[in-house]
Amino acid sequence: MRLVTLRTGAGTVAARQDDDGSAREILDVPDVGALLAVPEWRERAEAADGPRHDAGSLDLAPVVTNPSKVLCVGLNYASHITEMGRDLPEHPTLFAKYADTLAGPYDDLPLPVGDEEALDWEAELVVVIGKTCRRVSEADAADVIAGYTVANDVSMRSWQFRTKEWLQGKMWDRSTPVGPALVTADSWSPGPDVSCAVDGETMQKHATSDLVFGPEALVAYASTIITLRPGDLILTGTPGGVGHARDPQRYLVPGNEVTTAIEGLGELRNRCVADPADTTA
Repeated sequence: MRLVTLRTGAGTVAARQDDDGSAREILDVPDVGALLAVPEWRERAEAADGPRHDAGSLDLAPVVTNPSKVLCVGLNYASHITEMGRDLPEHPTLFAKYADTLAGPYDDLPLPVGDEEALDWEAELVVVIGKTCRRVSEADAADVIAGYTVANDVSMRSWQFRTKEWLQGKMWDRSTPVGPALVTADSWSPGPDVSCAVDGETMQKHATSDLVFGPEALVAYASTIITLRPGDLILTGTPGGVGHARDPQRYLVPGNEVTTAIEGLGELRNRCVADPADTTA
């Protein structure tokens, strides 16, 4: 099953996306995160009987618009760890984002070109939590995963490496497109390729089965630290091929078209634009 969050004239609403690409609203549920907070969320989605939207008319918001937390994993593909000149980790490297960093799957991507000239792509598989959990075991973690989606953790490298902490390079407004849909865990599992292309040129392409720490391990580790709630997102890390590690280095500029995809989950298509809030423009 595929679940999306639609933008409508009345606000956002959760919807079930059918095989023809159309979407049926799940009435009185503002987004997929709110749907997952309902114990019978699967039944609600299957019984959706709200207005139908044709595939060509969908205006998609981030699949979860206001998660209680967005957790991210750094250095979780061996290829990316190697290209960044680091050793394989014994434990996951975690950092956080906020809801304000999220963008829709086809939204323009605002680049703060007046403050940052090293804007990089990071294609990622996202785990979406479906049940409240704390200290869940790795063996039981699959039961709390509602499904999966796609993200691009666009990173401001100059800011990221100002200090040893990464947060300041990862928390920029509307820098993280997420979507297009939540695909439930009974319909998809890690293995297919994640990829990122810039203006049609493939920059990243790697099997999601090659994660150092897989979804269940990440859920178990993170839930040891903090309670995970329905709609929470875990970005599982990016494979090799980021611009910062290339020779010569390559970064995003206004006008670039970035396509981030995972086979079976869908793709993000985001056009890079100069941030209208950039005071130097």
